[in-house]
Amino acid sequence: MNGEVFFSGWDVVKDRSKTLSADQEPEAGRGYTMYHGTHLANAKKIITNGFERSKDGLLGPGIYVSRNIKKAQCYPLKTDKNEKVVFKLKVRVGKVKKIDSDNHAFQKSWHQNGYDCAWVPPHSNISSIKSGREEDCVWDPKRIKVVDVACCVDQAKRHELRRLIRGDGSKNKHKEASSKSECDICHHDASEGPHDIQNCWHCGKNICPFQDKHLCRN
Repeated sequence: MNGEVFFSGWDVVKDRSKTLSADQEPEAGRGYTMYHGTHLANAKKIITNGFERSKDGLLGPGIYVSRNIKKAQCYPLKTDKNEKVVFKLKVRVGKVKKIDSDNHAFQKSWHQNGYDCAWVPPHSNISSIKSGREEDCVWDPKRIKVVDVACCVDQAKRHELRRLIRGDGSKNKHKEASSKSECDICHHDASEGPHDIQNCWHCGKNICPFQDKHLCRN
């Protein structure tokens, strides 16, 4: 019949209006945008080698991050804003434990009890968080990827750090480690297990169920 259109494949439509609000509990296994404030002197080392777990803190050892960029901008405390940088991150939260009160049974032992991340919701009953802003603590540095510089007063330093994040002109170890965990077909994170690569039922091309788009071109 004239005018028939034959189509095989798919195109993922993402609803970008649905973002995780500060009071929504992160879902296990998902990746979220978060922020981390640090001293400008530490920025290159973090980009190149990844984060180092703190020895202690409100939620015990780990890497402290937040979905609230205003909270990240406060750190490091008692540091001039010209010496600060805030990284934009992608964080794979894994299994999450909510800590919402003082002296919580798992406040500093969440990782020993099988959790990958601890989450303090905004306006919790934890007295030491005066701002009421949410906070997260991630155990494994490999769950965190630096994707951009969100804040840096020194524009020249910001451009330099962004080039380092992209890997321009250098071998970025953190970037290399991340690229090895990417699926060759969909280019999404495959660090938690290989993706099931199959042949398309119509054109025979290798496809991955996680790729955003596939169109048969026969």
